[in-house]
Amino acid sequence: MKYSKRYIVFTIIIAFTFFLKFHIMAMDNAELGQFRGGNLEKEVWYPLIADDVNNGLLRVVIDNKEFTNENIPFYMNNDRNIMFPVSLLRDAFNCSVHIYNGKALLVEKHNYSATMTLNENIALSSEAEQPIQSPLIRIGGEYYVSLNDLSNLLGYNCSFDIVNNTLQTADTSESSTIVPQTYDLRQRGRVSMIRNQGSYGTCWGFAAISALESAMMPEKEELFSVDHMTLSNSFQVDQNDGGVYTMGMAYLAAWQGPVYEADDPYGDGVSDPTLDAVYHVQEMRIIDGKDYEGIKTAVFKYGGVQSSLYSLLKTSSGDTEYYNSQTSAYCYIGTEKPNHDVVIIGWDDNYSKDNFSIPLEGDGAFICQNSWGEAFGEDGIFYVSYYDTNIGTHNVVYTGIQNTDNYDRIYQSDLCGWVNKMGYDKEDMYGANVFTAETDEEIAAASFYATGSNTSYELYMVNDFEDEDSFDNRVKVAEGTLEQAGYYTIDFQAPVGVEKGERFAVVLYIKTPGATHPMAIENDPGEEAYASVDLTDGEGYISYNGKVFKSVLSQKECNLCIKAFANDK
Repeated sequence: MKYSKRYIVFTIIIAFTFFLKFHIMAMDNAELGQFRGGNLEKEVWYPLIADDVNNGLLRVVIDNKEFTNENIPFYMNNDRNIMFPVSLLRDAFNCSVHIYNGKALLVEKHNYSATMTLNENIALSSEAEQPIQSPLIRIGGEYYVSLNDLSNLLGYNCSFDIVNNTLQTADTSESSTIVPQTYDLRQRGRVSMIRNQGSYGTCWGFAAISALESAMMPEKEELFSVDHMTLSNSFQVDQNDGGVYTMGMAYLAAWQGPVYEADDPYGDGVSDPTLDAVYHVQEMRIIDGKDYEGIKTAVFKYGGVQSSLYSLLKTSSGDTEYYNSQTSAYCYIGTEKPNHDVVIIGWDDNYSKDNFSIPLEGDGAFICQNSWGEAFGEDGIFYVSYYDTNIGTHNVVYTGIQNTDNYDRIYQSDLCGWVNKMGYDKEDMYGANVFTAETDEEIAAASFYATGSNTSYELYMVNDFEDEDSFDNRVKVAEGTLEQAGYYTIDFQAPVGVEKGERFAVVLYIKTPGATHPMAIENDPGEEAYASVDLTDGEGYISYNGKVFKSVLSQKECNLCIKAFANDK
């Protein structure tokens, strides 16, 4: 008889829990009332409800993007709020997300801003304090925020379907852009130190390093070496020769840097090429020329954008008809090509055209960081008109900066990076690089350049590579589409084991809409800067349709820009 009593009690508890789930939660956040004559304390029953929800399949739909708790660690807390990882907010909400001083979360979208402080039940929204149900918390190395509270602060419409265990939240703004009319990274502590290139032609290095530092702020404030980028790279240039943004990309993609300024200070003409990179840059996005909305979105979400302009000024004390020193406003309209790199750190759509020294059609300017010291402009910052001929033509933002323990080893033959492009006069082609494993390890990822927007790709692995016939044994390990041009590292669906001394191939199928030469290559175009390109360090193959592969060296005298990344077993 004692077992039947336990069974009855257990059955009552289960039935009661289901009653709460399917009836009481429908009252949203109203207080629980009487049930069969008893007072139901939410401190008792809410944890039971949350436990029941978390033990099932829990879905979150944010602006039609679906996430589940099967592979993302979000959960319902004891206040019945869905707690979501802060590290996923930027892409999930398509917004700006940053942590300040390890304890304050700032989220921005449209003209909304929301600031939450660790373990506090008050949030700041549009300069007004608002109570929230569940505070920002930290578990291990990850921050979690209540989607219910955040949705309210950002003007989202949020609801929970208890029958399907699904939270849905959607942007209610009618705006076609996620950015406000005015934005300045200086006001958000996301601009690196103003530095001075002096008489050297190193603006490209300063712009790249400053944009890289900005992309890490405010979470990390680093000071990287421009000397090392401009001297310890794979190009045949010195600091008087100048350079282009693809050189900085190649240096970072090859894990040659960055290194700290303290280890290789600027201006002494000496650099140590044996210094190890202190971070690994695995993704750099290129924004289409004159895509002002894309530039603003990149600044808003990621940080400073490296760009270029044509400048008749050479130093902070120079003078030209295109620069108004009283307002720190610059605009060049003409046929000259860019000769100076800067970092776009903000914009003002209403910046008056009257601030410029030449007549313009309309208002608006980008806020730019220069490398001529604090004596120039507004403590090193100046304004470049939207109507400038060159600003926004060549743009790169550093979006994938990782610690150096992300992979144990890099395999590559393209130290000079994306120098040129090749193809079969059509949108797609196959390319492959063959490497030899240095130890027993697992190939975990591969990288390549998308040479245009909306590039789709497929990655394959070939074990025990012997010759061209081995490509018939390739196995798909990843696929996807990349919205913007740039350099990307793609993790495999599952690592592929190789043994020491084994030759293996990484195969890339790439398709870039509208392109005739979709594959990035390293070659010597006959310019002095690329005289050190080494074509003997790689073994690459190309194919028209993936059936017959031919040596790229014999066909085109180049290396393919495909790298592989390994972890020790």
